[in-house]
Amino acid sequence: MRTGIFAAAALAGTIIGGCQASRPPATVAFSAEEAAFIRKPGAATITGHAFRTRPSGTVVHAAGEVVRLVPATAYARERFQQLYGDRKFVPYQNYPRDDKADPAYAEYTRTTKAESNGRFSFDKVAPGRYFVTTQVVWGDEAAFTRQGGSVYDLVTVTGKESEPIDVILSGN
Repeated sequence: MRTGIFAAAALAGTIIGGCQASRPPATVAFSAEEAAFIRKPGAATITGHAFRTRPSGTVVHAAGEVVRLVPATAYARERFQQLYGDRKFVPYQNYPRDDKADPAYAEYTRTTKAESNGRFSFDKVAPGRYFVTTQVVWGDEAAFTRQGGSVYDLVTVTGKESEPIDVILSGN
């Protein structure tokens, strides 16, 4: 009986390991100079709502999740292309587990937390192009698998906005 349990666990590990994405090494170096606009003062506000719809039709909000504002530099564009491809959603089971991002990359992002209804806001945003990203995941954290995943959208701030820029992060 024990052998059967260990064999099943090993098989499950192999299957899960095969589903996890492995990101190829970056071909573009991170440039702090290219990302520096995120640290400049701006007048724009980006507001949004992050959620996913379950197959049953139930909406799950990104309640309490960290939402990231990432300058759309060449480095970030390559990372997002590798992770998402031509979609705006990557399933939880396909998250890369071997992320080797340049440590400075995270220093040139801004974060906030989504409210219980999945709403979030960034204020004083400088002109530029940004990725806005978070995750919407459900299921027991101790469970074998979880559902949902990571979502993003691309936002352009011109500096001429008189109203907040509203973004929907649903993966569609």
